[in-house]
Amino acid sequence: MKLLAFMGVGKIGVVDRPVPEPGPNDAVIKTTASLICTSDVHNVRGTIPLPEGRGLGHESVGTVYKLGAQVRQHKEGDRVAVSAITPCGRCQHCQRGFSSQCGGMLGGYKFTNERDGNLAEYFLVNDADYNLAPIPDTLSDEQALYTTDMMSTGLAGAEHADVPVGGTVAVFAQGPVGLCATAASRLVGAGLVIAVESKPDRQELAKRMGADLIVDPSQGDAVEQIMDLTDGLGVDSAIEAVGLPVTFENCIKATKPGGVISNIGYHGEAGDSLRIPLPEFGLGMSDKTIRTALCPGGREVTSRLLRLLETGRIDPTPLTTHRFPFAEIETAFHMMETKADNIIKPLISF
Repeated sequence: MKLLAFMGVGKIGVVDRPVPEPGPNDAVIKTTASLICTSDVHNVRGTIPLPEGRGLGHESVGTVYKLGAQVRQHKEGDRVAVSAITPCGRCQHCQRGFSSQCGGMLGGYKFTNERDGNLAEYFLVNDADYNLAPIPDTLSDEQALYTTDMMSTGLAGAEHADVPVGGTVAVFAQGPVGLCATAASRLVGAGLVIAVESKPDRQELAKRMGADLIVDPSQGDAVEQIMDLTDGLGVDSAIEAVGLPVTFENCIKATKPGGVISNIGYHGEAGDSLRIPLPEFGLGMSDKTIRTALCPGGREVTSRLLRLLETGRIDPTPLTTHRFPFAEIETAFHMMETKADNIIKPLISF
């Protein structure tokens, strides 16, 4: 089979690899469609040390090709989605309810981090009964793909933001994760969703995904604009969805006392620390809560997201701005690196 691999910092390439064999509890999936994630770009830049030749990718769907002897809930030929995070379901962290931290810090992120990713013609899924979710016949592969990471992460951000029903939330940055967090904020009951974004095309998408108001940081201080929109009070919750120190700080500044800052942004390129602005943090006594999240993974969460798609509660497919066959995956990846042609998510067909 062929897969897209990390070939050294700043380098990628398509390589040949044997089709994986499943262990007793595993499954091998024949890929039908994938999305490229900005996290893949971060990995190639060297934010996580990887061995040369490691397969990239964590957003793919497909059909069951081969099953381990102990897998009971699936059969060959089933259409399935699998989260970017594939927990074991048995370790202490999973048992405590923190499945994304399976086996240790961020340990649920096994694609690319621990083994080959799934920007490949076939890929291995550990603990298949725990991680594979059947795709309803009414849904396309493109729709199902968004449950693997973007929707899951966006929903985790909105759930951790603990927005009161009818309350106010600001979602900082409207990339793929931020757009899904915007949609999820509306779904969990926010009464006012403020999207913070400077790019006009993403502002329009934010409105389409459920934003009530747009704050453009290129037109003035974002925090001041949010304060003006909330009668000087700030928002009940703020979601950081891009992974920049300035947006993290602005989330704290824009949140009212007693509110929640929900971080789902990836800060791998921010250095070794983030700054908390102490006056707006009440010198540590503001009753503000900071929560962090990685999408939780597992069959249950993926199945719930598929249900949202099936009932029309959310449509993430406008995020698909470009389409490529697998033969052109390197071109698609380089476009994601440079954000050429206002790319948001490229769909790869196999």
